[in-house]
Amino acid sequence: MQALYIGLGIAGAIVLLVLFFIVASFFNLYIQALFSGARVGITDLIGMKLRKVDARVVVYSRIRAVKAGLDIPTNKIETHYLAGGRVPAVINAIIAAKGARINLPWETATAIDLAGRDILDAVQTSVNPKIIDCPSANGPRATIDAVAKNGIQLKVKARVTVRTNIGRLVGGATEETIIARVGQGIVSTIGSAHDHKAVLENPDEISKKVMQSGLDAGSAFEILSIDIADIDVGDNIGAKLQTDQANANKQMAQAEAEKRRALAVAQEQEFKAEEQKNRAQVVLAEAEVPKAISEAFRSGRLGVLDYYKMQNLQADTSMRGSIAGEGGKA
Repeated sequence: MQALYIGLGIAGAIVLLVLFFIVASFFNLYIQALFSGARVGITDLIGMKLRKVDARVVVYSRIRAVKAGLDIPTNKIETHYLAGGRVPAVINAIIAAKGARINLPWETATAIDLAGRDILDAVQTSVNPKIIDCPSANGPRATIDAVAKNGIQLKVKARVTVRTNIGRLVGGATEETIIARVGQGIVSTIGSAHDHKAVLENPDEISKKVMQSGLDAGSAFEILSIDIADIDVGDNIGAKLQTDQANANKQMAQAEAEKRRALAVAQEQEFKAEEQKNRAQVVLAEAEVPKAISEAFRSGRLGVLDYYKMQNLQADTSMRGSIAGEGGKA
C-alpha cells in the first residue's frame, strides 16, 4: 500500500507540474488580458493551444478591440483565425471604421476579409477617397482614343476619384471594371460629338455625360468625380479611311482593267487560231482543184481546149491584178 501511495503521489506531482508549466506559459497573456479589461480565461488559452491557435494573436487583438471600445468575444476572434482570416487586419479595420463613424459589423468585416479583399485598405479608402488613372498606368495604352463624327481622333487621359462602398465590397466589381466603364463612356461621348472642336472647348461635358450614366452600379466603389486630365488631337481617321477606300477602289479598277485586257488578248489569240484554221481549210480546198480537173479529164467532162481557156483566163486575171496593183502604187 505504501508503494501504491508513493506511485500515486509521484503521478499527481507530475500532473501538477505539467499543469504548472501550462499555466505558467499562459500566465503572462492571462495577466495582460486581465489588467487590460479584456479578460481571457485560462481554459480558453489551453483550448487555443490544443486547437493550434496562436493565443498571442487572439489575446492582443481582443485587448486592442476592448481598448478601442469594442467588445468582440474571444470565440469569434478565434473562429475567424481558424477560418484563415487576418485577425489583426480586421481588428484594425473595425477600429478605423469606428473612428470614422462608419458602420462596420464584425460579420461584415470578416466576410470581406475571407473574400480576399483588403478590409483595412477599403476602410481607409472610404475615409480618404483615392484616385484611379484611366487608362491604367500599367495598361497597354497610354490614352483613351476616340473619334468624333467629323473623323478627327482625340486622345484622352482621365482621373477618377472613388470611395469604397463597404456594403458592395463583397461581390462588387473591382478597379479594372471602373477603368473599363469610364473608358467606354469617354469613347461613346466623343463618338457622339459632331465636331472635335466642341469637345476641346468643353471637356467637362465628357465628365458630366459619363457621370450621368451610373458607371459605379454593381461595383465596390462610388464614383465621386471624373476629371479630364489631358486631351490631345490625334490623326484624321476619316481622311485615312477615305484614302484607304480610294486605294482599294483603285486596286479594284486596275484588277478589272487587267481582267478585261487578259480577256481581249485571249480573244485575239482565238481569232488568230480561227484564221489559221480557215487558211488551212482554204489550202485543203485548193489542193482538191487539181484532183477535180484530173477527174474531169478522165470522165470526159473537160477537154484540152477548155483547160487552155481556163489557163488563159487565170493568166489574164493575174495580169490585170498586177497592173491594177502597180497603178494603185503610182
